[in-house]
Amino acid sequence: MMLSRRRKTFISVIVPSFRKENIIEESLVHVKIALDQIKYDYEIIVVVDGKIDKTFENAKKVKSSKIKVVGYEHNHGKGYAIRYGMARSKGNIVCFIDSGLDLNSKGLAILIEYLELHDADIVVGSKRHADSVVIYPWNRRIISFLSQVFIRFLFGLNVGDTQVGMKVFKRNVVEDVMPRLLVKKFAFDIEVLVVAYSLGYTKIIEAPIELNYDFRGSLLTKNIFNELIRTLWDTIAIFYRLKILGYYTDRNKRKWKYDPELEFKVNIG
Repeated sequence: MMLSRRRKTFISVIVPSFRKENIIEESLVHVKIALDQIKYDYEIIVVVDGKIDKTFENAKKVKSSKIKVVGYEHNHGKGYAIRYGMARSKGNIVCFIDSGLDLNSKGLAILIEYLELHDADIVVGSKRHADSVVIYPWNRRIISFLSQVFIRFLFGLNVGDTQVGMKVFKRNVVEDVMPRLLVKKFAFDIEVLVVAYSLGYTKIIEAPIELNYDFRGSLLTKNIFNELIRTLWDTIAIFYRLKILGYYTDRNKRKWKYDPELEFKVNIG
């Protein structure tokens, strides 16, 4: 049964942010304008992943009762920030979108529509969707393609693009999957999809996006090789935990790494 038939739909959007002091205000305005166009009520939770610049203060300048800015002193990584925000969310549909200016925030409405239309467990924004409009450097296109071939070979996950920073989840998927995860940085997107798939949340749908690779909002362009190596290493570690150790299964729950900051504090179930 679809979410909208069970209870009034409420959307939570997590915006992980690290060293975005120059663009965070513009980014949040774009997200808010996009969400104001949808038919559901919503909240935006900005998670400042390390208070090492003025990202937190500048995010606070965007005045709205729908925007909550939270954070912590030290950088932990995008994956940690997303989980931190999700643990404080109250929506029965939970999303995240990167805080850079690369992605058109209007895509959130499309992903949410896909979730309900297909009664999906997860909807991922995909550069490879036929209707996507993408301006993207050739070197990243090659790396993205090779990464997806590798992921499909290891896990059998039939998703053409795991790495776009825009995804939408049913809340029950979030609450089941997130406590099992370990990756805090680049391979978080891979781990969340692989673990969800292994737990039976196999209805993962790809949706179109608009992506214009904006170097103002991208810190990783200078470290693309290091990013690739770290992601590949984390992906192999995910494979080992999933296929060899069975770490993510319920029977190994006592081995999951518990962090009180990532415990779900709001449950609307």
